[in-house]
Amino acid sequence: MYLGLVTALGVFLLDQLSKYWVRVDLLNGHGAIMVTDYFNVVTAWNTGVSFSMFDDFGVWGLIGLSALALVIVGYLLWWMKHENNTLTLVALGFIVGGALGNVVDRIFLGAVFDFLDFHYGTHHWPAFNVADSFICVGAVLIIFEGLLSKKTKEV
Repeated sequence: MYLGLVTALGVFLLDQLSKYWVRVDLLNGHGAIMVTDYFNVVTAWNTGVSFSMFDDFGVWGLIGLSALALVIVGYLLWWMKHENNTLTLVALGFIVGGALGNVVDRIFLGAVFDFLDFHYGTHHWPAFNVADSFICVGAVLIIFEGLLSKKTKEV
């Protein structure tokens, strides 16, 4: 469990520090910075979940989404306590740290700060942040580990 908790703390700190740096130092009131023809650093506030789903529920959405995220984090911590696979512990740490980073944004900023904007011409992928990235990577690692462990058990 220790490895998962340390991983979660590292992800949480990286997420919060990156958001603060981009919001306060890099953008400093500017709406966006064009980095390449396909990548911008932007200011985007997400009051919902992934891709701004459920973003029109106001304060009840903020409370509900934060509470749901904390319940899920609680379950993942329970899983982490009973897990002995190193890859799964790291993956759970990625998800827990990212989820807590976004919950802190919701509670203290009223929305999640997203700033990574990839696009092709006028077609933009929804903006996201470091926490979102780690949550996705953690989920993919758990899926791959599950698939690999099933294959190993069958052999």
